[in-house]
Amino acid sequence: MKRRLQLHSLFFGTVLALSSIVSDLHAQTTQPPVTKTLPVLTLPEDTVPAIIHHTTENGVVKFSSTLRALRKIAGAPEPFYSYFWEFGDGQFSFEKEPQHIYPNDQTYNVRLYATNSYDDGKRPPTRPKPLKPGSSRPVLAAINPAGGSQFFKSGGTIEMRTNCMPKPGDDMMLVLGYRNKLENGIASLNGTLSILYNDKEFNKDNFELAESRTYNQEKETTLNQRGSYTSLKVNKTPVYYAALKGPNMNDFIGEKYNNLVIDPEGTALIKEKMDAYRKNQSWKFENLKSGEEKFIFLNFKTTPEMIKDTNAVIKLTGVFMPDNPLAATELFTIELQIVASHDPNKMMLKNSRMNFRFTGKNRKLTYKVKFQNTGKGPAKKVDVGVAIAEVLDKGSIEILDSKPKITPGKPTYVNQSYLDTISRADSIHFVFNNIYLPGTLQKGVKDADSTMGFIEYKIGFKEKPKKLPFKSGAAIVFDKNEPIYTNKATGRYKMGLSPGIIAGYGFPFKNGNTPLTGQKNITFGLSLAPYAPHRYYWQVEVYASTFAEKEYPVTQIMGSERLVPIEVNGKLQEARLKYADSTVTTKVMTINIVPLQMRYNFNKYFGAGIGTMVSIDVDKQSTPKKEAHYEVPNAVGVGQEVIIEKAFDKLSSSFKDFQNTMFADIQVGKVRVGPALGFRYMYTFQGNGNRLITYLTWKF
Repeated sequence: MKRRLQLHSLFFGTVLALSSIVSDLHAQTTQPPVTKTLPVLTLPEDTVPAIIHHTTENGVVKFSSTLRALRKIAGAPEPFYSYFWEFGDGQFSFEKEPQHIYPNDQTYNVRLYATNSYDDGKRPPTRPKPLKPGSSRPVLAAINPAGGSQFFKSGGTIEMRTNCMPKPGDDMMLVLGYRNKLENGIASLNGTLSILYNDKEFNKDNFELAESRTYNQEKETTLNQRGSYTSLKVNKTPVYYAALKGPNMNDFIGEKYNNLVIDPEGTALIKEKMDAYRKNQSWKFENLKSGEEKFIFLNFKTTPEMIKDTNAVIKLTGVFMPDNPLAATELFTIELQIVASHDPNKMMLKNSRMNFRFTGKNRKLTYKVKFQNTGKGPAKKVDVGVAIAEVLDKGSIEILDSKPKITPGKPTYVNQSYLDTISRADSIHFVFNNIYLPGTLQKGVKDADSTMGFIEYKIGFKEKPKKLPFKSGAAIVFDKNEPIYTNKATGRYKMGLSPGIIAGYGFPFKNGNTPLTGQKNITFGLSLAPYAPHRYYWQVEVYASTFAEKEYPVTQIMGSERLVPIEVNGKLQEARLKYADSTVTTKVMTINIVPLQMRYNFNKYFGAGIGTMVSIDVDKQSTPKKEAHYEVPNAVGVGQEVIIEKAFDKLSSSFKDFQNTMFADIQVGKVRVGPALGFRYMYTFQGNGNRLITYLTWKF
C-alpha cells in the first residue's frame, strides 16, 4: 500500500510539473499555439527543471516551487532541499518561499537553484523564468531585500557566499557582495572588485567562470591595470601629500589628508594573493553610496579536470579596492570542500595535501566539523564525536572557533551554555550543552544559517609520521537522536622530490667476452625519487662509470718451421716463428641511464629494487699491439727466443656500443632519507657479462 501511494505521488508530481511547464511556455509567447512534443516527456525525472510559481499581492511577489520528489538514501537522515533564489534585479534569498518587492514593472529573469541533500539523484536543473511583477505598488513599507545586511556577517566591506559546496559535475553559484559601510563616513565610492580563483595549490583548474551577472552598471576591467596606490592605510602620525599621482586620483590632488600614507604591506598582500591563483575577473564600480550594498552573481562550472579528491579544500578570494585612499582595501577568502554529495554535516581538513619534508611534531593541522539541525524543533545539545587518527596527538588539541559561540569548560551556574571536551580511547567529543539550535523544518525558521554550527580545532602529530594517508571522521548526535556520520577527512602527502648522489666501485666476474668484462670500475652520479617513500616507489638514475685499462687477446698465429729474416741486436738473422699474439688494450667511460626502476622500502633501514639500465660508451680508447715470438737457431741447434713487439696507433670512438643491463640490489642504512650502502648485481645481455657494484648513496 505504501509503495502504491509513493507511485501515485510521483505520478501526480510529474503531471503537475508538466502542466506548469506548459503553462509557463504559453504565458511566454504571443504567437498562436503550436502543437509540439515536450522533450521532458521522454527524459528521466532528474532532468525536470525547478518549476517556479509566483503570486503578486499589493506589489509583493510571493514565490514557491515544484521540485521532483526526493529519494531517501538508506540509513541517511530525511532528505531535503535547500534553496537559492536570484530575483533578477540584483537581490536574492536563501528561503524556501521568499517574498520580494521589485523596484519597477519591467521584466525580470528569476532563477531557482535547489540543492538536494541526503538524496541519491541529481540536482534539479535551473531554468530562468521571465517575470513582470506589474505596476501596483505596496501600501505598507517595503520588505527588506532578502540579502540585506544579514549577508555581511563578517562585518567587512566584501563577502562571498555559495549555494552549495562544489561537487564534480555540478554548477555552483557564488554571490559576491560589496558595500560602503556607514562608519566609513564617505558619501560615495568608486573602485575595483575582483574574484581570484583556481588556486595554484592544485595542478589543474577546478572551475570555469561560465557567467557573471551584474545589475549595477559594473564594467569588466583588468586587475593589473591598477595604480601603485592600490592599498592604503591610515597612519597615526599626520602626513601631508600635496599631490597624489595615479589614475582616478584627480579628485584628491591638492587636497589635504593629514593621515594618509601608502600601505606597502597591503599592496604586497594583494600581489601575494594574485600570485596564488591562476585566474581572476575584475569589475569597475562607481557611485557606491554610503550604506549601500550591491551584489554580483557568478556561475561557476566544475571542469572535467577537477580533482576528484572529496577531502580537498579549495579557495576563492574576493578583493575590494576603492579609489578613495581614505577607504581601506579588503580581501575575503572563502574555503570550499569538494564533496561527493550535498550533505550539510561534513568534516574538513584544511591544507589536506601536505609536504612531508616539513611534517613533524611541530606541524599543526586544522579541522572543521560542520553540522546542521534538519529537524522540526530546536536542538539543546549537540555531541560532535571525532575519531582521531593514530598519528595525531589528542593532548595537543586547541579549539579555534565554534558556532554557536560558547565558552569551553565546565559551567559556573545552572543552565549555562558551555562547550565540553571529553577524551575517549581513540576519539574526542565536543559537546555543545544548553544551546538553542533551530531546525530547518521548525516553524518560523527562514534563515538556514541559524540552523548550522561548527567546531574548528587544531591538532598536532605525536611524532614524525609514516608517509601514509590518515583519516578522521565524525559522528554528530542532536539531543538523543541517532548519530549522523560525516565523510572521512583524509590527510595526504604531496609526492615531493628527493635528489640523491651515488658513488660506487665495481667488482668484476671473470666471464663474458665484452670489453667491460672483468674490469674494475668507479661510478659517480645522481638519482631522483619521491621524498621519503614508505613502500613502493619509482626511481631514475644517471651516472658515469670509468673502467680501468684492460688488455685482452684478439688473435693468435701458430708457429712455422720456415726460416725468415729478423733483426736481432741490430743484425739480420734467420729465425723460426713459434707463435704471434695480437691484443688490444682498452679504456672505457660510459654514461648509464636507469629509466625504469621499482624500489620497495621494507622499513627505514632496509630496501630493495630491480630495474633496467641503458649504457653507452661516451669515450672508448683502444690501443692494438702485436707480439711475435721467434726462435733463432745456433750452431748446436739450441734455439734462442726473441720477442718482437709492434704497437699501432691508438683508436678512439664515442657514442657507440649500446648495452642493455638488468639489475637487482639491496640497500641498508637510512634508505628513505639519508646515507645508505647498496649492493647491486648487474647482468649485461650483450656478451653475457655480469658484475657486482657496491655503492654509497645519499638522498636529500
